[in-house]
Amino acid sequence: MLKKQVWYLFGIIVIIILTTYILSQRSVKASEKLDGIENFPESYQPYLEELKKNHPNWSFTALYTNLDWDYVIQNENIFGKNLVPKSYSDNWKNTNPGEYNVEVDSGWVDCSKQALLYTMDPRNFLNEVRIFQFEELSFNINTNSVDGIEKILYGTEFYNQIVSYLTSSGSTVTMNKKYSDLIYSAGRQSKVSSYHLASRIKQEVGPFLSHSSISGKVSGYEGLYNFYNIGATSSSEPMGAIINGLKYARDGNGASEATKTKYLIPWNTKERAITGGGIFIGSSYINIGQNNIYLQKFHVSDTNNGELFWHQYMTNVLAPYSESNIVYKGYANSNLLDTSINFIIPVYNNMTDIQAESPAINSSDYEADNTKVYANVETSLNVRSGPSTSYEKITSVSKNEIMTRIAKGKQRGDLWDRVILENGIVGYVFQGYVKEVPEVQVEKVELSVDNTVINKNEISKINVKVYPQDAENQKLEYISSNEKVLKVDDYGNIYGISSGKATITVRAIANGVQSSIEIEVYSKVTGIELNVESLTLQEGESYQILANIEPDDANNKNIKYISNNNDIASVNDTGQITAIKTGSANIKVYSEEDENINKIININVIEKISEEDLSFGPNIRVEGNEITGLDEDDRTVEKLLENIIISDKYVIKIIDKNGKNLQGQDLVGTGSKVQIFVNNPLDTQEVLICEYSIIVYGDIDGNGKINSVDLLKLQRHILGIEEIDFIAQKAGNINKNGKNPTSLDLLLIQRHILGLKLIEQ
Repeated sequence: MLKKQVWYLFGIIVIIILTTYILSQRSVKASEKLDGIENFPESYQPYLEELKKNHPNWSFTALYTNLDWDYVIQNENIFGKNLVPKSYSDNWKNTNPGEYNVEVDSGWVDCSKQALLYTMDPRNFLNEVRIFQFEELSFNINTNSVDGIEKILYGTEFYNQIVSYLTSSGSTVTMNKKYSDLIYSAGRQSKVSSYHLASRIKQEVGPFLSHSSISGKVSGYEGLYNFYNIGATSSSEPMGAIINGLKYARDGNGASEATKTKYLIPWNTKERAITGGGIFIGSSYINIGQNNIYLQKFHVSDTNNGELFWHQYMTNVLAPYSESNIVYKGYANSNLLDTSINFIIPVYNNMTDIQAESPAINSSDYEADNTKVYANVETSLNVRSGPSTSYEKITSVSKNEIMTRIAKGKQRGDLWDRVILENGIVGYVFQGYVKEVPEVQVEKVELSVDNTVINKNEISKINVKVYPQDAENQKLEYISSNEKVLKVDDYGNIYGISSGKATITVRAIANGVQSSIEIEVYSKVTGIELNVESLTLQEGESYQILANIEPDDANNKNIKYISNNNDIASVNDTGQITAIKTGSANIKVYSEEDENINKIININVIEKISEEDLSFGPNIRVEGNEITGLDEDDRTVEKLLENIIISDKYVIKIIDKNGKNLQGQDLVGTGSKVQIFVNNPLDTQEVLICEYSIIVYGDIDGNGKINSVDLLKLQRHILGIEEIDFIAQKAGNINKNGKNPTSLDLLLIQRHILGLKLIEQ
C-alpha cells in the first residue's frame, strides 16, 4: 500500500534556512518543455524512435528540469523519503548502520542509492510497458471509456461490480452504478485520466473491497472512505496510516470549508470519495504540472514556486514502475495502444552516459567488457531491458548486426550480456546468440592544437588522428592532469579554467595506446577592486590604497598609479597617497597589462587641522575620510560625539545615509557621515571643510544594527539580484581584505547574528 508523504524541513534558525535555500538555488533555472524526439538528448532518442516506429500516434515531450543529476539524487536520497518492501534483497535497501531494515512504515524500509539511480533514470523505462509512468494524465474523452476502466479493474472485486456502501449509522446503500461508472465520472470532473484513477485505486487499496480504507467499518470512522489513501501518512500506531487517511476523509484534517467543499469532504459515500479524491489528485498534482506518475513520485518540476523534492504522492520507489504495467495492460486489453498518447519525460543535466542497472541485477554476475559482437541468428535477436525473457523487449537487431558488449555474463544457467547498439540503445541479449568480432587494434594516437596557450574561459579543440584508420575500436579517453586549470570533454574540447599549465592525455580505451600535449591557460585582467572611491585628506596626511586585480588568478597582477597633479597629491609605486597642499587631484589606478582597465580616485586636500581643533578618541579608528571601530555600545550620536574633540573654530553635524540629521540616542550606521563646518555665526552659508563616512562591518542597510535584513541584502547582492552601493559593499567585506563581499562574509555575519563569533569592528 502506498501512502502520501509530505516532507517538510524544519530548522531552528530561519536565517540559516533562508541562506541555504537561496544558495542552493543559484544555478537552477525554470524547467521547460520541448515537443518532439529531436529535442531530447541523444541518449534518449533511439529508444523513443523505436517506440514511435511501433506506435506512430504516440508523441513525446522533453521536460528539461535544468537540475543536475547528482543534485537530484542527493535530495531524494534522504532517509524515509523513498521506500522498498523489507523483503527485498539488500541491493534495494539502505544498509547504513542504524538505518538498515528500520521500518519507516509497516513492512517498508528506506531504499538504497542504487535503487534511486535506477528508478529515477527515465532511460531505463523507455519501452512499450514502462513508458506509461510518463503518460500525460489529463482526462482525454477520446481514449477514456467505462469499458477500458473495466479492463483495468479485471481481476479485482471492483470488476463489473455494483457499488454498495455503509452509512455512518450502519445501514447499507446500494447504487445503480458500477465502480467503473463512478471512476469515469470522477475523471471527467477532476480532469484526470480515469484510467489513471482506476490504476491508482488498485495500487492503493489492492484488489479487495474489504480493505480498511474503503470498508466503511473501521471503529470510530464508520461510513468513511478513502480510495486513494490521501492523507494516509505513516504512523507507528496500529492502523496508524489507515486512521490518518480516514481522518482526512472525515474533515480534511481541519481544512477550511472552501477546501472541504472543493474536495467533496466528508467522503461519507463511495461516490464522493472516488470523485473528491480524484479532484484532490488533479488539483494537488496533475492540474499543477505533476501530470504523470513519475512526477507525482519524484517532485523534480518547479510547479510549486521553485520548491522541489517534497510534494510527492507516494513513498514506494518502484510505484511508477509497477503502476505503468497496470496502465499498459489496461490500454492493451482495451485495444487502445495505437491511439494518440503523449508522454512527458524528464531530462536532467550531467546524466551518466549509461544508465544505472536495476538492483535486482547482481553485478557479480558480470565482468566488464568492451568487445565488438554480432548477432549470430537467422533472422533477428531481441534486446531486452534486463537479463531474462521476463523483461520487456526494447528493440531487436538483425542477423550479423554489430554491437558493443559492455558487460559479459557469467551467471549460473542462461548467460546474458549487456550491450550497446550502434544507435546508443543499452540492453541485454542472450549470450548464446552473439559472437565476437575480430578487431584491428589502435597502434598510434597523434595530437595537435592550433595554439598551446589559450585564455581563461576560452574553448579550443584537440585534433586527434588514430592509426591505423581502420582500427575497429577507436573510442578514446581524454584526461586532464589538472582539472582546476584545464578541463577536456569526451569530444576533445578543452576549456580554460584558471591560469597554469596542464597536460592533456588522449588514450585508446581498447589497448591503452596514448599521446599527450601540454597546454597553458592564460588569465587576462578583467577589472580592479579598490577600497575607496574618493578621499578628503589634510595637508601632509598619507593614505594607502588597497587595490586588487580581478580575477584572483590573473597572470599579470602588477598595478600602476599616477596622479594628474603632483603639486596637490602625489602617489608612489605602492599606492601610498600623500597630500601636498589644498586643492583637488585625481589618482588613476590601472593594470600594467591593460591601461584601459582602470579606476579613478578623487582627492580633496584641505588645510591641516590641528589636534587642538579636531581629534578622535581611542574608540574611533580614522583612516582617510572613513571612520570604523564603532562597537555596538558606541553607535549612538551621543556616544560618538563623546569621542570627538572639536574646537570652537568648527561645528560638527552627523547625518544618516539619506542626509537626515541625527542626534541624541539616534544610531549611526554604514553610510552615516560626520561633517565638519567652519563655525561662522554671521555667515548663513555653511562651509563644509571635510566629512567622514562611517562604516559598521555587517550593517549593510545602514541602520546601525546587524541582523537578518543585512544578511539578506548582502546575499541578494552576491547573487546579482540587487545591487548595493560602494560603502555598503565595504561594510559587507567582513574580512577587511579590500575585495568584494563573498559567501565567506555571509557566514561571518551569520555567526555574529547567532552569537557564535562577534564581528570585530
